[in-house]
Amino acid sequence: MLRSFQSRSLVVCSVLVAGLSALSARLIQIQLLDRKRYAETSWSTYHRIEPLPAMRGTIVDCNEEVLARSLPVSSVMVDLNHLNDEKIAAYGLAYAEAVASPKWPTLDNRNRRALIHQLRGKILERDTADVIIEKHKAYAISVLSRPLRMPREELRQKIDGGKGKYFAIAKDLSGDVAEPLRDAIEESGIRGFELENSLKRWYTSSTTATHVVGYTGDKVEKDAEGKELRKIEGKAGIESALEKYLAGRDGWREHLSDSRGLPLPGDSGSLFPPKAGLNVQLTIDMGIQAIVEEELDAALAEFESKKGTVVIMDPKTGGILAMVSRPNYDLNVRDDNMVNYGSNFALQAVYEPGSTFKIIASAAALNEGLVTPQTTIFCNNGLFQEGAIRVPDHSPYGNLTVEGILQKSSNIGAYKLARQLGNERFYNYVHRFGFGTKSGILLSGEVNGMVRNSGNAVDFSRASYGYALNVTPLQVACAYSAIANGGELLKPQIVKALVANDGSVVERYDREVVGRAIKTETARRMRIALEKVVDKLGTAPLAAVPGFRVAGKTGTAKMHNPNGRGYLEGHYTVSFAGMMPAESPAFVAVVVIDDPRTTKVTRYGGTIAAPAFGKMAARIATRMNLQPTEPVEAPRLTTTAR
Repeated sequence: MLRSFQSRSLVVCSVLVAGLSALSARLIQIQLLDRKRYAETSWSTYHRIEPLPAMRGTIVDCNEEVLARSLPVSSVMVDLNHLNDEKIAAYGLAYAEAVASPKWPTLDNRNRRALIHQLRGKILERDTADVIIEKHKAYAISVLSRPLRMPREELRQKIDGGKGKYFAIAKDLSGDVAEPLRDAIEESGIRGFELENSLKRWYTSSTTATHVVGYTGDKVEKDAEGKELRKIEGKAGIESALEKYLAGRDGWREHLSDSRGLPLPGDSGSLFPPKAGLNVQLTIDMGIQAIVEEELDAALAEFESKKGTVVIMDPKTGGILAMVSRPNYDLNVRDDNMVNYGSNFALQAVYEPGSTFKIIASAAALNEGLVTPQTTIFCNNGLFQEGAIRVPDHSPYGNLTVEGILQKSSNIGAYKLARQLGNERFYNYVHRFGFGTKSGILLSGEVNGMVRNSGNAVDFSRASYGYALNVTPLQVACAYSAIANGGELLKPQIVKALVANDGSVVERYDREVVGRAIKTETARRMRIALEKVVDKLGTAPLAAVPGFRVAGKTGTAKMHNPNGRGYLEGHYTVSFAGMMPAESPAFVAVVVIDDPRTTKVTRYGGTIAAPAFGKMAARIATRMNLQPTEPVEAPRLTTTAR
């Protein structure tokens, strides 16, 4: 019997020793090996960081008209880790019972917390975990449905159908909706629901200057607890190019709670305030922008084209007064159009410029003293052919002056001027006028274009009249601005200044000279020659504006076949580059219309792009308060016989 007792005692002791050893091992694991993980888990129960998004800078035009601004909004987030935890959910139910108690109004904060803790213990003893979670969810739905303005069944479906452990059931709520919701969550004591503050970007003229202003999108990041945080980030246009200035710096607020999950009274957490981004003032004049957009849309509709662009530039400062690209999209609507129509034709699309490029050979030959405006060039009666070189003209011209070559748009005349310069000098002037390199404008996505001195005589001949190279409309605007301002190539400016919220200017973007393209006298002679293009004997009489001297050049180029070699028959890119007033231009305008399908007129730059320029220029002159310098012929009065 003694042995039996000893055996049983040994078994019991062994079990106790094994159990205590296992417990000791577990304690060692918790205290040493898993200490950090449990500490973090415990800390996260009582500690929460609320992100405070920085106010993104406002974008305004040159007259401080607001184009883009940020609106504070909130999202209702569901935290399933809390919502499906019966111990946490019990607090919400206990809070509801406590508030309904007759003695609640008479209690101080300490006794109120004690009552909630007491009721919570009873709930946990009385109900199963599933019952507590379901009761709390039903209670939360009854609290939130009214301020959310959402039927209870729809709200339940959003909660039950959410993806992940932390998700939104309502987004972009304005302050008049969010504040009652915030009050309802706090006053009801429900758990598992948070209001997350954010900012929504709003565009006041959402279909105007779309490619310049650009748009923002969400950048998703995760915090230390694995929750997704959404941050606004520029995706296109100025919003993207000046992201580091517009974005500012986000802040945060720390929230602490006691062991029962209730907020600690008083100043219980730290605060790191956000820093607002800088405001961006553009050189764009929204009055001019609206004019240009209206007239371009009218021209595209009239001449049956879907794609076009206009650049309006101040030749004295380099400031871009308007930049339009079609097709466009609505900045406040997130749809496929943002991707499909997101390319800014003015600086991201390239084309063969055709006759607008003839200014290079003409200006270079004048600048080098090889010719004068009245020097006569024989244009071979419509066809020049020498070996592999073949240069045709659209009409059989004989002798033309240098001015006449531009006026009549002679390919042969332009080639013969380029040939006097020679290959190296010609391409040198091409680069001096800014072609083949990015202009440096503060907009994302600008392309270089393509200018290649291959040494091939045929390529050289074709380049002289605007083929065998690719340019952007913005590059053409910069080149014509050099002629307009006396010969200086300027960097185009789209940003006028960065401005702090107190109105102080942080950085101003002043006139920047890239280099001298031609002499001042050469530029003056070129303006006089380009005026003749717009008279009755030139290719662009439809670009004329009554009361003003207008200078410019037409361009008509066959469209390259994107699916193979050669050109598409009957498809053209037509353009007009002009300036006004010619004697001292206040603005330069480049109008490019891609593949017009009209049969009402012959598809030339002078019949399609030139009249669009004329209509824009007349309205821009009024907007800029330009005074007419030329007599305007009074309309003739006619009478009808009765």
